[in-house]
Amino acid sequence: MRQETPEVDLPRARQLALGWLARREHSRREIYNKLLKKGCAEAIAAEVVRQLETERLLSDDRFMESLIQARRNRGYGPLRIQKELQEKGVAPEAIANWLDATSRDWIDDIRRVQRKKFGARLPRNYTERARQARFLQYRGFTYDQIQQLLDPRGSD
Repeated sequence: MRQETPEVDLPRARQLALGWLARREHSRREIYNKLLKKGCAEAIAAEVVRQLETERLLSDDRFMESLIQARRNRGYGPLRIQKELQEKGVAPEAIANWLDATSRDWIDDIRRVQRKKFGARLPRNYTERARQARFLQYRGFTYDQIQQLLDPRGSD
C-alpha cells in the first residue's frame, strides 16, 4: 500500500491544475480551492494560480465568457448566471462588465425558453401566466423580462 504525503508539492499542484483546465475553464478561486482540497499548502496553491495567470492559462474573463455562453445555451437567465459566477468567486465588478441583464438579447432567450417549455401560445388565464412566470423566474430571468414576454399589450 502506497503512502501519500499529506502535502502536494509545486510541480504536482501545477499538474493537477493543468488537468482541470484541460477539461474546462475554471475561475481563480475554483483552482485555488480545488488545490487546497487536494492537500496543497495555501502558499503553493496561490503560487500555482499566479503562475497560470501569468502564462495566460488561467483567466477569469475566459471563464466568465465560457460559463455565460454555456448557461445561456441551456436556457438560464441573467440572475441565475450572476449567482453562479458569484459562487465561483468572480468579482462583482467583473460580472457587471460581462453580464448585462438589461440587454435586448435576453428577451430573445426568454422567448426561446418559454416556447420550448410551453409552446408558442401565451398564457390564457392568470393561473397559466403565474405558472409560466414561476418557471421563468426559477430559470433566472428578471421580473421585467418576464413581464415583457407575458404581457400581451407589450411591444411584441
